[in-house]
Amino acid sequence: MAEDNAYESMLCVKPEVHVYRIPPRATNRGYRAADWKLDEPAWSGRMKITAKGKIAYIKLEDKNTGELFAQAPVDQYPGSIVEAVTDSSRYFVIRIEDGNGRHAFIGLGFADRGDSFDFNVALQDHFKWVKQEGELAKMEATQSAAPKLDLSFKEGQTIKISIGNIKKKEAGGAKPRPMGGGLLPPPPGVKAGGIIPPPGGQQTDPAAPTNTAALLDFGSPVPAAQPSSDMWGDFTSAGSNSSKDAVASGWVQFS
Repeated sequence: MAEDNAYESMLCVKPEVHVYRIPPRATNRGYRAADWKLDEPAWSGRMKITAKGKIAYIKLEDKNTGELFAQAPVDQYPGSIVEAVTDSSRYFVIRIEDGNGRHAFIGLGFADRGDSFDFNVALQDHFKWVKQEGELAKMEATQSAAPKLDLSFKEGQTIKISIGNIKKKEAGGAKPRPMGGGLLPPPPGVKAGGIIPPPGGQQTDPAAPTNTAALLDFGSPVPAAQPSSDMWGDFTSAGSNSSKDAVASGWVQFS
């Protein structure tokens, strides 16, 4: 019933094939096309290969009217339904059925080797698919029969996740950031506002006075020039006086 309701698909169509009457097989070595009357085919027409479920059907039809001449249901390939001859790749022997339980063997030939190759490949691909479907069905049946693995949490169950390479923070927390102004904190061991002592244990003597006058001695102050009644001034006297003053004050005179 499942096969009757299955979809019928087209596998191969060849517009011209030939049918031959074949003599009974004399030995178990197989059929030979050379024993047939290849130049006198018994029938010529169109061939179709269809598939319905797991069964493939080789149908021989009239090329003009489409009337069915013979049909060969194939349930296995290679097998006894379709058999290649021993002396050629273009001829086969197929077993046809009339639907009433009677069957007969006829010779089937192709004019071109490419057509015979397509005929062979179409049957091979179909039964390869049938084999894969059967293996998948067995696998599904095995998986359904096996007890299912329950990975759900039971009541009261817990899990513990351990994540490595994570260091704990110290108890003191993060170091305090320096206050505003852009100043860095003093080095360790020095109080805020203090002075870093010199190396070697030497300390400065705050009681020793610093002779700031010696450092800032630039000479005696130059007396201010007396105002003159002359608008232009006395260049001669001014020049001589300035020279003496410069020598007395200790400044270097450039000539």
